[in-house]
Amino acid sequence: MKSKENLVFLGMMGSGKSSIGSLVAKKLKVKFVDIDKEIEKELGLSIAKIFETKGEDYFRKCEEKITLKILKINSIVISLGGGAFVNKIIRKEILKNHISFWLNWNNQILLNRIKNSKKRPLAFNATENELIDLIKKRSSIYSKAVYEIKCDQMSKSEIVKKVLKNYEFH
Repeated sequence: MKSKENLVFLGMMGSGKSSIGSLVAKKLKVKFVDIDKEIEKELGLSIAKIFETKGEDYFRKCEEKITLKILKINSIVISLGGGAFVNKIIRKEILKNHISFWLNWNNQILLNRIKNSKKRPLAFNATENELIDLIKKRSSIYSKAVYEIKCDQMSKSEIVKKVLKNYEFH
């Protein structure tokens, strides 16, 4: 892996950031870090519990601190939480010093993946229209990533191959 740059996966909840990220890390023989898991480990609570007991603002502050700390580690693959790239400070650091991959899926596929999840606090009480609005709003920010992978017609292994090919030529 290139010296200081990390590979950072971003996208909506349910886009496969963790599963694709861990597969890419295995291929590159480097460490994989899931930011949401790191937050849960550090706070000793699930993301849903953090949202429920301390609120989204508290969660976002912790997410920023932990993400920026992890980004300082060299040569790893990182899966961001769905809302992390929306944070200007996190986004600026990633765009300046790392290689970002947006795993982009069509809205219907994402909705089907998100709808029944008990792990995604922003989806608990959201209507389908509210989720579509969230996808649209975040997509305009995700589009700033260095690479966009349109995943709709691709298998996991095809997505991994495309990521590695882009990374190789970066």
